[in-house]
Amino acid sequence: MSHTRVEPERLRKFFSPKSVALVGATDKSNWSLFTFENLKNTNFQGPVYLINPNHEIVHGQKAYKSLLDIKNPIDLAFIMVPTNKVLDVMRDCAEKNILNLVILTAGFSETGKEGAALEEEMVEFARQHDQLLLGPNGNGYINATDSTVPYGLPIQTPIKTGPVGIVLQSGALASSVLSTARVRGIDLSFITSMGNEAMISATDIVDYLIEDHATRVIAMFLESIREPKEFVRVAKKALKRGKPIVVFKIGRSEVSARSAMAHTGALVGDDAVNDALFRQLGVIRVHSLEDLMITAGLLGYFPAPKGRRLGIVTPSGGACDILADRAMDEQIELPEFQPHTVEKLKKIVPSFSTIHNPLDVTGYIVVDRTLLRRALKAVSEDESFDVILFMVEPPRVEPPNLELIDQQFKNISDLSKSSKIPIIPMMNVNVDISPYGKQVIEKYNLHFLGGMEHGMTAIGKAVWWAEKYKQMKEIDPEEFKITVKYELKVSSHENDKPLGEWSEFHARKFLQERGVPVVPGIIANDADEAAAAAEKVGFPAVLKVQSSDIAHKSDIGGVILDLETTDEVKSAYSSIVDNVNKRAPGSKLEGVLVSPMRSNGVELLVGIIKDPLWGQILAVGLGGIFVEVLKDTSLRVLPVNQSEIKTMLTELRGAKILEGVRGKAGANLDKIAEVIYRITEIAMSNFDILEELEINPIWVNGEQVEALDALMKWKHSKALTK
Repeated sequence: MSHTRVEPERLRKFFSPKSVALVGATDKSNWSLFTFENLKNTNFQGPVYLINPNHEIVHGQKAYKSLLDIKNPIDLAFIMVPTNKVLDVMRDCAEKNILNLVILTAGFSETGKEGAALEEEMVEFARQHDQLLLGPNGNGYINATDSTVPYGLPIQTPIKTGPVGIVLQSGALASSVLSTARVRGIDLSFITSMGNEAMISATDIVDYLIEDHATRVIAMFLESIREPKEFVRVAKKALKRGKPIVVFKIGRSEVSARSAMAHTGALVGDDAVNDALFRQLGVIRVHSLEDLMITAGLLGYFPAPKGRRLGIVTPSGGACDILADRAMDEQIELPEFQPHTVEKLKKIVPSFSTIHNPLDVTGYIVVDRTLLRRALKAVSEDESFDVILFMVEPPRVEPPNLELIDQQFKNISDLSKSSKIPIIPMMNVNVDISPYGKQVIEKYNLHFLGGMEHGMTAIGKAVWWAEKYKQMKEIDPEEFKITVKYELKVSSHENDKPLGEWSEFHARKFLQERGVPVVPGIIANDADEAAAAAEKVGFPAVLKVQSSDIAHKSDIGGVILDLETTDEVKSAYSSIVDNVNKRAPGSKLEGVLVSPMRSNGVELLVGIIKDPLWGQILAVGLGGIFVEVLKDTSLRVLPVNQSEIKTMLTELRGAKILEGVRGKAGANLDKIAEVIYRITEIAMSNFDILEELEINPIWVNGEQVEALDALMKWKHSKALTK
């Protein structure tokens, strides 16, 4: 079933009804009772009609036998009847001109083919009658901004409108998310349970929240990405608008079932591709519900940091050490204080305190109640920092001296408002904020990060997102458009074996003719030809068997290196032919390729593989024999620009090798990026028929960049140029 995009303006009408009908309302169902109470207890201003054909009173209110018995217009029908009755209700909705439907009922596509067919019939009916449905098999939604809560699970009221919009592909987790948000002091603008996404998809909701002025950050729990192209579109739109998306995507243990001829396929799993795409799009990925909510809360309540320089103030030496370690984990910088700040702090902190960042103001804050505020002010005025973090606990219970607590948090609030950079309060551990503590921090409009572990993760994610947002504003979008260059496409006379793989020589020749630097090579068909070829290309030489039937030549003894003389070359040629006959009998030989050896330098892998969801995936990593051992790769979904390719190179764990070690000259990253970019252009220009391309290795030595080996796999010959 193809998805049709639902525009934000249409969803705005859907989520802001003036009247609601609960179809299937009954005192026997908690879903019915919860939905009714949620609407009533959140100050929904319009009428709520109850539909039950068998009872005149439901939930203490008059019930109607049918939607058609209600004379007044109805904007939204919340449907919770048995599965086989849903279509009948939809027909009544059509007759009543009710265009917005939330379907809580389950038993559709999530149950198998029969349910999927029924769901498809529902969608077809809805489209014919201009209806729009959320679900089925979903709990509904909470629109805190408009106090509209047709939602089938219990929630605490009243609801305070906040900056976080939430999209959930799990109904059961909604209660956990809501309770976490409440005890953490995170107020929501919107939350929806997606259900089966028969018509309204998760990406439609994201698009709606991007346009929603109350929502500053979007949090998502995803089981799958059902509309990949739409996800890319809305993620790019969100980044452009400066609205962060935080995603908890499950399924990291799944590995794609691709059958790959080369190393690239073994390195590219489904979740690794998701990870790469999120990084490209500026989507923050987290791996727990706690991190989802705490990171979203940070970005919802504070401006994104302008850099990685963090100043820390805490009354605990142990916390200083923990935070320093976590800062290192998150690649957060901890600059030292400027001299004038040190002089200020000497007059503020006790003599037994050591003045450096993180700053331990010690437990003396119990004696001097102004100590934390004065130290925090001095540090916040230091231009060395982009963001300030300080450790403080909200009160658990009402203290005897209310004025003391009141003044402490008022001072924090005033300082935060006057500071040029974000000042973020954080608790030591992620515990619930007590009702009294929530009352105090709400009074002064403060938001606390939940614990050092999750809090530092959130800061690291926020810093990363801010950098991605800044990069996006500086990039020309034209650089990321897919353009097919016909001069790079494969032509019919080249593709003499369209079904399957090309030999290395054929692949290298193809790449070289399209601007990729390739090591010289000559095909030999006997030992004497091999010796003559070696004298021409130069010693030491390497011999490699050429056959499109043999993907991993070294595994069958088809590669011999470091040949110094013509006699060694002749002997090697004979050995290779014997090895192929013994270990790969029946393989069609195209000769033996003779090339010069390339020593020193660094070997990289560049691979492009086609993903069923996202299209062509670029993998860049350390190459040669270490590919599958180290698995040190960086991935991106094409297209990319040269700047992004350079970023990929710096992401490798072995990136320092490219910088030059032990006196060796560093590699020219610009040159490498230029060559890899050319390879991506070739791949994109042959998107329809190129299944896989791998160069392993690309040899890099200072300014030199050459492809030493190449594999290409083609799909068919229908799209070939003439």
